[in-house]
Amino acid sequence: MLVLSRKEGESLIIGDHISITVLSIESNGQVNLGICAPKEVLVLRSELQKAATENQDAASTAPALLVAELESALSGRIQPAPQTPEF
Repeated sequence: MLVLSRKEGESLIIGDHISITVLSIESNGQVNLGICAPKEVLVLRSELQKAATENQDAASTAPALLVAELESALSGRIQPAPQTPEF
C-alpha cells in the first residue's frame, strides 16, 4: 500500500485520467475528497463494494439452498404421478 500525505486543496493523480483532491478536513477527522475520473470508471466506497459482493454471493447460493430445503421438506409427501407409455 502506498501511503501519501496531502493537505487541503492538494491532489494526487492515478494513471492518466484520475485525480483525487482533498477538499476539506473536518475537525472530527473526516476528510472530504473530490474525484475526477472518466464516466466508464466505477468509483465506489469500499463498504458499498463489499456489500455488493456479499449480495452477489448470497444470490448465487440462495437458490440452490432453497431448492435443497424444498426437496427435503417435500420428500415423501408427494407421490410421483404414474407415467403412461407414449404411442
